[in-house]
Amino acid sequence: MNITAEVVKELREQTGVGLMDCKKALSEAGGSLDKARDILRQKGLAMASKKTGREASEGLIGSYVHMDKIGVLVEINCETDFVAKTDEFKEFVKDVAMHIAASNPAYLKREDVPAEVINKEKEIYASQITNKPANIVEKIVEGKLEKFYIENCLIDQIFVKDPEQKKKIKDIVVEKIAQLGENILIKRFARFQLGEKVSQ
Repeated sequence: MNITAEVVKELREQTGVGLMDCKKALSEAGGSLDKARDILRQKGLAMASKKTGREASEGLIGSYVHMDKIGVLVEINCETDFVAKTDEFKEFVKDVAMHIAASNPAYLKREDVPAEVINKEKEIYASQITNKPANIVEKIVEGKLEKFYIENCLIDQIFVKDPEQKKKIKDIVVEKIAQLGENILIKRFARFQLGEKVSQ
């Protein structure tokens, strides 16, 4: 079966996946673009975890302003300028910026939460529990702390655009890695709200 360079190029443009992978998927799919796309998506999810350690220094700085009252800047990295310019990547950056505007995360990931904040939260949770054995108290505190992470850390938050699916931002990142074939990393963000106090 002859798979033309044009079809391979079209699949690459649609998926952002490397040329050789596109060619293999098209061979496997008997030349069908739709089937080849599905094959790449299935393989991509399995391969996404392998890509997360790779260097990602390209990407975009996205912005979102809500009714002139809330503004967000977010930097999201990928591996190549090619992927950064795709509509899928641009849309993802915009979605994350919009999510930050709506959900107001305090931290990017749980590792960024200062130890003193975690200890303070644990103290508060433990003080709310009475007449329980120490091991039960510990489990309840850990459960409440997990909820704290989900509410306050961007990566752990439920994606506002699709709350029924219960997908966290980190799940969406993995899906995009699979779809676009490159490591993707939310690096940093800043959220501004009109009239808020600025800590010195």
